Amino acid sequence: MTSAVASLIWVSGIVAWCVIRYPYQRRARKFRISAHKRSLEERLLLSGATMGLVIVPALWLLTGFPESLNTTFHPVLATLGAVCMVAFLWLFQAVHRQLGRNWSITLEIREDHALVTEGLFKHIRHPMYSSFWLWATAQAMLLPNWLAGFAGLVSVAALYFGRVAREEAMMRETFGPQYDAYMNRTKRIVPWIM
Repeated sequence: MTSAVASLIWVSGIVAWCVIRYPYQRRARKFRISAHKRSLEERLLLSGATMGLVIVPALWLLTGFPESLNTTFHPVLATLGAVCMVAFLWLFQAVHRQLGRNWSITLEIREDHALVTEGLFKHIRHPMYSSFWLWATAQAMLLPNWLAGFAGLVSVAALYFGRVAREEAMMRETFGPQYDAYMNRTKRIVPWIM
């Protein structure tokens, strides 16, 4: 693998992410929202994730800036990054499909919202965050630049740690003891571990 191929894999991953997300985002607008936890913090966390996972690496690919933070390209590491990118896209698609009408980009509860506990959700509560961690890891391995490569991990960490507790609190408010029982039998992002 070459650095150019690794960059192309990253770009292809971004395009695939958009293609997967678009129909679900469009369909989500059709369902009424019964509760939400939208806030300035929420918008900043989502914007930060977009900066770290898309904008910063894209600027580096287009301009080479900051060249002083470039690192040595390692083909084996980039190959592992490609595997992580494929895993991310598979998981991302599967989560959207399994959530169906319950998915939203922000912290929202839809009318007739159902607690999804089957499929991937049987083992982990937040497989969407798991997919983002895979995406950020892939980026760090594919792009040989300290800023462009690791901006995704930093922004996903901020999103995850800044949001997951509020998301779970909203689910507990909505589903009560049913969500408490679900929390007791699942992990957050890695089955059987955490």
